[in-house]
Amino acid sequence: MQVVARGLTNEKTYHMILVIIISVRDETMLQRALGSGWGILLPGGIIAVLAFAGLSLDAWRILIVLGLVLTPAMLYHRRLRHFVLLPSGIALIGGMMLVVMNLRVLG
Repeated sequence: MQVVARGLTNEKTYHMILVIIISVRDETMLQRALGSGWGILLPGGIIAVLAFAGLSLDAWRILIVLGLVLTPAMLYHRRLRHFVLLPSGIALIGGMMLVVMNLRVLG
């Protein structure tokens, strides 16, 4: 059974339009998926700079707690909601640094 599109007499033209729509849609979906990568890369850079500052274990714990407290506060704020990955990324990567530092102290 063949479906006939109204107003389109050439099937190749119809298929080409579908290919263009799908490729444009997939490109914007890919850009949206990759757009949130900065939410982890930027905090990772901040943590890397702080790692060379020689912070104590207590300072790292305070940094993690601040990240955890700011995350829900930013989530409920209308304008800051879009940047919620920044404090949660700092808390996550700061926690990873704290684990590495504790392993180094214990080992």
